[in-house]
Amino acid sequence: MNPKEIIKNLDNSKDEYLIIGVSSGPDSMALFHMTMENSHKKLVCCHINHGVRKESNLEEAFLQDYCQKKKIIFESMKIESYNENNFEAEARKKRYAFYKEILNKYHSHTLLLAHHGDDLIETVLMKIIRGSNLEGYAGIKRCSKLGDYTIVRPLLSLTKEDILAYNKEHNIEYHIDKSNNDQKYTRNRIRQNILPLLKKEDANIHLKFLKYSQTLQAYYNCIADIAENELTKCYRSNRLNIPIFEKEQPLIKRQIIFSILSNIYNNKDDIIKDEHIDAVIKLCKNNKPNLTINLPHNYLARKEYQTIIFEPKSKKITDYIIPLGEYHKIDNLVIKRIDKIDSNGNDICRLNSNKVKMPLYLRNKKDGDYVSVLGLKGKKKLKDIFIDEKIPLTKRTTYPILVDANDTILWIPNLKKTKYSVKKNEFYDIILNSYEESEENNEKQKEKQ
Repeated sequence: MNPKEIIKNLDNSKDEYLIIGVSSGPDSMALFHMTMENSHKKLVCCHINHGVRKESNLEEAFLQDYCQKKKIIFESMKIESYNENNFEAEARKKRYAFYKEILNKYHSHTLLLAHHGDDLIETVLMKIIRGSNLEGYAGIKRCSKLGDYTIVRPLLSLTKEDILAYNKEHNIEYHIDKSNNDQKYTRNRIRQNILPLLKKEDANIHLKFLKYSQTLQAYYNCIADIAENELTKCYRSNRLNIPIFEKEQPLIKRQIIFSILSNIYNNKDDIIKDEHIDAVIKLCKNNKPNLTINLPHNYLARKEYQTIIFEPKSKKITDYIIPLGEYHKIDNLVIKRIDKIDSNGNDICRLNSNKVKMPLYLRNKKDGDYVSVLGLKGKKKLKDIFIDEKIPLTKRTTYPILVDANDTILWIPNLKKTKYSVKKNEFYDIILNSYEESEENNEKQKEKQ
């Protein structure tokens, strides 16, 4: 399908407005002109002034004047500063945030961008050089989703030469961004050094890459559908069931991990690498029961026996003591002071305030902690209790311990009572309850009380 037909088909949508990303360069100006010629929609020219070149303000003024003459809505945004180390990634993030803002403003669901066949070749080669997944290796899609919106790229079947010829034929004015010649950028080096060689081999190489891209995307869609179905069998509540996961085919495994990480990172580009997927798969196969690996942006994958848990890195919950109040939630463990309860397991602690040093506190474990476990002579190392109870290594440093004002351990919630715990038929004036928070457990606790 040629670009003009793609644009004409967009008139079938119910949206009143069509949003076009326009930089004032030759590609976007050609797309802008084609859209004006082939669409009956109301158009919105959406321009981002990146503010890094002295020409940027002139280009914005040119576009504003152009739209005024054509009686087309003009929306622009200037990026005043950049805070991240990766300029291209940050600029892209801000650019797409602005596109989304304008799409919402005009209740439109379609954004037109001017990526063309040469861009597709460059992107595919960059993905191969840097590493990606199956979908990434396919490069730029003709249609892709941005939340509830669709990005359409009508020019993927055209080369840069085609676009320049179109501009010349229609006498279209445009501006050249000289930074596109700067060889410090990988894309520019590919554009200037590799792309000419490929075109010399085959003048229609861009169409071969387009076919390659569409074929790879079709295979990816098939694999993704299978993996999504299998994902529901082995992954729930941020936990991957290793025995079920290990039954899958290698390609499906990789897609399952990619889907999990994509969800964690909200489908943001260029965060997930092959090395991260490889590391999680390797973690599943490791025979050690408790291991942790780091993932990007302060996330981790933590192995607990036959489960992999994906979660943000825990800050140590308490480097200091916490005064005990009515209710505390530490990770998913709730510790609550209650009036009465009939049960008497390790999730319940009854105390006589006259037999301990008030007030009570919660704290984390310390080196050298010993516990006077109820029913045992002498003391036992807290570390050994955690090992016996199979508490994962990563949770031991943050597990809440109940102590009194003398720092004497009174209770290890959900695990062990101490000699300070009072029996139901004895005097007590404090009852504490602990439980893992979930809808099911919350209901059980209500029934007990």
